[in-house]
Amino acid sequence: MGWEGGSGQASWLIGGLVIGLSLLGFQRLALPHIKKKKRPIRVYMDGCFDMMHYGHCNALRQARALGDQLVVGVVSDAEIIANKGPPVTPLDERMIMVSGVKWVDEIIPDAPYAITEEFMRKLFDEYNIDYIIHGDDPCVLPDGTDAYALAKKAGRYKQIKRTEGVSSTDIVGRMLLCVRERSTGDSNSHSSLQRQFSNGRSTLQRQFSYGRNNKSEDGVSGSGTRISHFLPTSRRIVQFSNGKGPGPDARIIYIDGAFDLFHAGHVEILRLTRGLGDFLLVGIHTDHNVSAKRGRHRPIMNLHERSLSVLACRYVDEVIIGAPMEVSKDMITTFNISLVVHGSVSEDNDFQKKENPYDVPNAMGIFKLLESSLEITTSTIIKRIVSNHDAYQKRNERKVESERRYYEEKAFVTGDD
Repeated sequence: MGWEGGSGQASWLIGGLVIGLSLLGFQRLALPHIKKKKRPIRVYMDGCFDMMHYGHCNALRQARALGDQLVVGVVSDAEIIANKGPPVTPLDERMIMVSGVKWVDEIIPDAPYAITEEFMRKLFDEYNIDYIIHGDDPCVLPDGTDAYALAKKAGRYKQIKRTEGVSSTDIVGRMLLCVRERSTGDSNSHSSLQRQFSNGRSTLQRQFSYGRNNKSEDGVSGSGTRISHFLPTSRRIVQFSNGKGPGPDARIIYIDGAFDLFHAGHVEILRLTRGLGDFLLVGIHTDHNVSAKRGRHRPIMNLHERSLSVLACRYVDEVIIGAPMEVSKDMITTFNISLVVHGSVSEDNDFQKKENPYDVPNAMGIFKLLESSLEITTSTIIKRIVSNHDAYQKRNERKVESERRYYEEKAFVTGDD
């Protein structure tokens, strides 16, 4: 009797042990399927993003590649005025530009020009920022100190390579060149200012380059005129492209233009146009065609520069580099275009002419004039520069002087000649 009871108890214990081991084995098998979600790496990059160009966009692309989410701080108007001089584009327009870049996940408006201890703690604690990013070009305060010194000291700083070939300073010089011949009494002032903008930065880089490429960013003529010779590689175009074509039943929307000095007005019309379909195809007109319509000093940015700026826009799926002026039936068929769009705000207003480039899509009933939400054109930006040229001259001189001090101090520390 005792043995039977003991045998039953032993069987119960062995059975329980088997069941327990089975459950343990099940849990072990199930555990790998319940992985704890890894927190995304969040990186921060700030800037003025004044007169935003493809160099800014490439910097944001590189910054985004260092993490999973990119948070961008857009410096306030007041901070830009205090540290550099008046911005060409106000904060609201600069916010539109940055938010339109495909690599940006979040924006912080009114960011400080320099990374202060208080703001750095806010980035780490409130925005969960892992790293602060900046280019390898100097960002110096009016007193000549490094704006990112605290971030570097905290060990939370990462650096990306600056995009050679363009700067806001050079673009201002190109704009002043556009109006110089039409200037009258103050033509000498405009000419002098254009040379100052064109040569200031590159002169410093030649004098204090420390092993970096000493070539100027663009070709410079004997008179100081800055002319862009930028040509993108196929790799850079691929980096900016979405890499995806339209689906078989996609509604393809087409819009074309010069898209010179890519600005907030461009971003907004592209946003509205993209909302009309599934795939946005943008045609970029050739330099020759733009020049024939708007004068020999236009466009300010060449075809490849303009194409990269448009490609960086989150609302754009694909571009035609060097699109024809007229939208033909063959073109509509080739690209399977469902709707051709033009914004109501334009410098040329070709769509209002009796015979215009949109006659074919108009006759087919697939042309739409879309109301532009912003009254901004490339000429608007140029006029801002010209009307306030004295302030921009002082701004450039301050920039040159602060960078001179930075490079001289670097030469002293490193012992370079």
